[in-house]
Amino acid sequence: MSPKVPSKKPTAVADKPTAGADKLEQAESTRGEYVIVTGLSGAGRSTAGSTLEDLGFAVIDNLPARLIPEIRATERICLVVGRSLGEDDLADLQRALHALRAEGERVRMVFLEASDDVLVQRFEKSRRRHPVGGSVAEAISLERALLAPVKGESDLVIDTSQLNVHELRDRLRRAFDSEDPTGGMRTRVVSFGYGHGLPLDVDLVLDCRFLPNPYWVEELRPLTGLDAPVRDYVLAAEGARDFLDRVDHLLELVLPGYVAEGKAYLTIAVGCTGGKHRSVALAQEIGELVRHRGFSPAVVHRDMEREL
Repeated sequence: MSPKVPSKKPTAVADKPTAGADKLEQAESTRGEYVIVTGLSGAGRSTAGSTLEDLGFAVIDNLPARLIPEIRATERICLVVGRSLGEDDLADLQRALHALRAEGERVRMVFLEASDDVLVQRFEKSRRRHPVGGSVAEAISLERALLAPVKGESDLVIDTSQLNVHELRDRLRRAFDSEDPTGGMRTRVVSFGYGHGLPLDVDLVLDCRFLPNPYWVEELRPLTGLDAPVRDYVLAAEGARDFLDRVDHLLELVLPGYVAEGKAYLTIAVGCTGGKHRSVALAQEIGELVRHRGFSPAVVHRDMEREL
């Protein structure tokens, strides 16, 4: 018969973490956040950098892409890259982005763009040369084609064609000013008028032009969808409530799906003819539907003060 081996008292491992656990805990506590700002020249990279600096980010401007892996974030860091990017620099940027994400770092890339006409006007007004060289129009076209792969990998694309400096800053503050830097999916509902063109940086577009237009009611024409008489007129129209019910069902399906896929930003656009009456009233209602599903949407009325 084998001798009886005395039992040992269990070791209280919870009271004394291992060295490996200590290192893991320290790494998690010191891990920061990267935001990479890039995009077309003249689209607002400098404004984006200064805005994020105001929000507490440590900003490094005009950083060569090849040096990004040398920056180790122990806080919120914004890297502004893109001035005179060549093909080698773009490859460096993509490699750095992939490497950071593969290491499990929290990194988001913001891409700023604008229409060719607007960019030409900005360069003519500032009297600055385009960093790519040549004529401004040719340089813009070349840079847009060069940056297309980077745009496709970006987490947030902002078209600044119709944004002034203050509006761009407000957009970035809504996206990044949070006590919890990990945040949840950021949502926006934008009303617009088809007569002024489709918004470019949106995910879902809803068309409400099938509803009666308050523009043709004389006493409602000078008002907007924020005014109670217009709101009541729009919501009382046949099909309006059914429309909102179906949008709510759509939100019930897509919002959790987008969150599960790790989408950081969602913008829903609602359009009517001029962007002043129907789309404004319905954007307000859809904003409430999104809010009731646990999000905090920003509701923006792009064309409400504009005339066709």
